[in-house]
Amino acid sequence: MTSSEQTGYHGIDIGGTKIELVSWLDAGAELQEVFRERIATPGTDFNEFVAAIAGLVARGDAALGPQASPAAVGIGLPGVIDSASGRQLSSNVPALNGRLVAAALQDALARPVIIGNDCQCFALSEAQGGAAAGLPSMFGAIIGTGAGGGYCVEGRLLRGFNAIAGEWGHWTVPAPLLDRYQLPVLDCPCGKKGCLERYVSGPGLSKLHAHLGGDAAEPLAIVARANHGDALAAQALAIHLDLLGHALAGLVLAYDPHAIVLGGGLSKLTHLYQQLPAAMRRHLFRGVQTPPVLPPRFGDAGGARGAALLARQQTK
Repeated sequence: MTSSEQTGYHGIDIGGTKIELVSWLDAGAELQEVFRERIATPGTDFNEFVAAIAGLVARGDAALGPQASPAAVGIGLPGVIDSASGRQLSSNVPALNGRLVAAALQDALARPVIIGNDCQCFALSEAQGGAAAGLPSMFGAIIGTGAGGGYCVEGRLLRGFNAIAGEWGHWTVPAPLLDRYQLPVLDCPCGKKGCLERYVSGPGLSKLHAHLGGDAAEPLAIVARANHGDALAAQALAIHLDLLGHALAGLVLAYDPHAIVLGGGLSKLTHLYQQLPAAMRRHLFRGVQTPPVLPPRFGDAGGARGAALLARQQTK
């Protein structure tokens, strides 16, 4: 790269219904946004999906200009990649399941393509310039339709041997907690039983309310009912808080982060920031302090940003 060239990065956030690309120039400590475009996700045809990504990247390249070297592409994608075969598993985009997504996109784009779990991209975005900026370590815990996360140290994402570090949603709820609340052992799409995300996610909270004899109301509705004196809704929230406190206490014991930043739909529930520290302490031994539990700065808007930061981390 000559002195007149700049380094660009494309961050792509892929969901079941939409794909968002954001193109950035490397401005040192921060990324400078240059271009943004959102399209519908081609969900069933893999070749159409690859062509759609290639079109987005071509338009992003044009926006970055000829002075930018070919921009590496970072992608935030739900699901996991089989560490042995490189094939995509558990994606919410049916066309991608069982496919060598990274290899196909690298061939089509003729440049590095780095794929990270969408939860990991969220964590990286909040670690660099987000709610946990400047902290030695942080854990980004997404609680939405599922539960997952990512762990960052000194602003860098640590992905692990299988690139799945932070998959706390697939830890198992211990039997004493299930017995305490007489909860069923729920099957999980991952193939295991009793995974935390089946209880602490948004749908999990709705299931808790239904299990107690209520309806499968949305989390915000359950909170509103509890605030108006509904005893059943308050009981569901109390059970959810205890299970989530147990889960985050496990994160403290496993990672000891300097902060936990919440993401996903349940990050909008303000009572979590007030009550989670005490709920976590009930599951920790004496002498262990709970880290701050923080709301996100970027939230869902940080997906493409985190993907671009991951591309910069992996290629710089």
